[in-house]
Amino acid sequence: MNLTEQIQAGLAAALQQEFGIEISPAELLLQPTKKEFEGFYTFVCFPYAKQLKKSPVEIGTKLGEYLTAHVPAVSAFNVVQGFLNLSIADEIWLELFAGILNDEQFGQGAAKDVKVMVEYSSPNTNKPLHLGHLRNNFLGYSVAEILKMSGYEVMKTNVINNRGIHICKSMLAYRLFGHGETPESSGIKGDHLAGKYYVAFDKAYKEQVSELVAAGMEKEKAEKEAPLMKEAEAMLIQWEQGDPEVLALWNTMNNWVYAGFDETYRRMGVNFDKIYYESDTYLLGKDIIEEGLEKGVFYRRPDNSVWIDLTADGLDEKLVLRSNGTSVYMTQDLGLADLKAHDFPMQKSVYVVGNEQDYHFKVLFLIMQKLGRPYAAGLYHLSYGMVDLPSGKMKSREGTVVDADDLMQEMKETAEAMTRELGKIDGFTTEEADALYHNLAMGALKYFLLKVDPKKRMLFNPQESVDFQGNTGPYIQYNHARICSILRKAAQLGVEPAAPASAALQPAERDLIFTLSQFPLRVEDAAAQYSPSLIAQYAYDLAKTYSQFFSEVPIFAEEDPALKQFRVALSQKVAEVIRRAMGLLGVTVPERM
Repeated sequence: MNLTEQIQAGLAAALQQEFGIEISPAELLLQPTKKEFEGFYTFVCFPYAKQLKKSPVEIGTKLGEYLTAHVPAVSAFNVVQGFLNLSIADEIWLELFAGILNDEQFGQGAAKDVKVMVEYSSPNTNKPLHLGHLRNNFLGYSVAEILKMSGYEVMKTNVINNRGIHICKSMLAYRLFGHGETPESSGIKGDHLAGKYYVAFDKAYKEQVSELVAAGMEKEKAEKEAPLMKEAEAMLIQWEQGDPEVLALWNTMNNWVYAGFDETYRRMGVNFDKIYYESDTYLLGKDIIEEGLEKGVFYRRPDNSVWIDLTADGLDEKLVLRSNGTSVYMTQDLGLADLKAHDFPMQKSVYVVGNEQDYHFKVLFLIMQKLGRPYAAGLYHLSYGMVDLPSGKMKSREGTVVDADDLMQEMKETAEAMTRELGKIDGFTTEEADALYHNLAMGALKYFLLKVDPKKRMLFNPQESVDFQGNTGPYIQYNHARICSILRKAAQLGVEPAAPASAALQPAERDLIFTLSQFPLRVEDAAAQYSPSLIAQYAYDLAKTYSQFFSEVPIFAEEDPALKQFRVALSQKVAEVIRRAMGLLGVTVPERM
């Protein structure tokens, strides 16, 4: 039972003993005591005055007297109007810290014997990864790491969309305009080269549409009749029929893109346990359609198409198989869900996909429930908002996307400029400085994209994200580096970290121990809500609390050797927990800056 739970249990017992009412301890909410009052936790008594027919001050006094007599953690109390402020004994804080200090796996939850699959990234092979993919990848990776620390067995997967009309558009443009260009001959990264021809297709296609419209054809018809579109559609049919020449081009260009993706993923610091390819899965799901027809979950219309009626569930009717027997995306996703469950028999499956697909996943999950899949109850869509830039929305086909590689490079250059300006690289080798710039850039980028609740649409400001002040990755990284400097000095002076048996604590020390103690709870909360933003906020709170401690409490100037050792131990554990918390976000914290 943690400190908060001990006090809640004591309050519940006090209400029962003193006033004869039963309330669950979890319902008795505590809040931090305001700085101007003595105490650490505050319990608000006003809500119980009417029920107990007593004044809030009288209630607070009775509860305070009971707690100081029966709960060892509570050393004193005061009542200000209807607010019961509780002080915690220093020996309790020291006992709590000793447990934290000696826990080498602090924050790691007990094994839950539950398997979770987290699917993220899901790029198309007709273009490089962009800013939106960065949020997706960072979210997926971080959620997977948080779930692992919470005690789940996790598999990270990626479904690469490597077939379809959009892929054929890049292939066709390359065949028409490429003149044998390769990543090696052009010096262009493979995924960027494919993206170049996707943009080239769109440009040439729009010109054809404009010519047809100028010749008197309606725009909607011109978009269907443009020769390039017809050629792309013909190429898709050739691919599905296994045309050797088309397949050879498809394999060549996709391999360029896979190599490009791998390089970007390494730079991002994300990885996958298994990769699925749409070319291997797009025919899946047709057997599930037959199963659904037999069970009466689906129905067939006169034109032979297959549908599901979800109007009773507040949705609409959804096509699951075309009249000509070909799949739609829903068909494929039904099949892929079964395949994933076969490969990794799991109780939970998290799909990290933008909120424009909210409806699709509502339908998919509902169908799986109606089909009686045992894993259906654990399906979850981690729906996230789009990322905007100050310049506005991005469009891939028009070439206005903020490319992930370019953005990461720009962030690194910005981190370098700001670090040099602040003079934080004295004594670094060229390689060490380069690693620092990369870690600061990725820390800034990941932290900025993850500190916002996933569901919210957000505006990404590169300059703001690299600031060394405020709620940013570099601020937390800097605080970690400063603590590491303190620990190096302690080692030089021979000051061994240790927790004292007793000591009179400063308020900043109590605040720091309390903030440390919250780490396992924040991990559990973040895992339950699939929300890295809770870990980001925790890391910032811990860094800020340490900064306050550092400014108020002497470490090496302290004359009492036991207190000096204690403050070094406190610093050591804070550095460790910052490292773990930021690691859950995929952020590396430097030891020197």
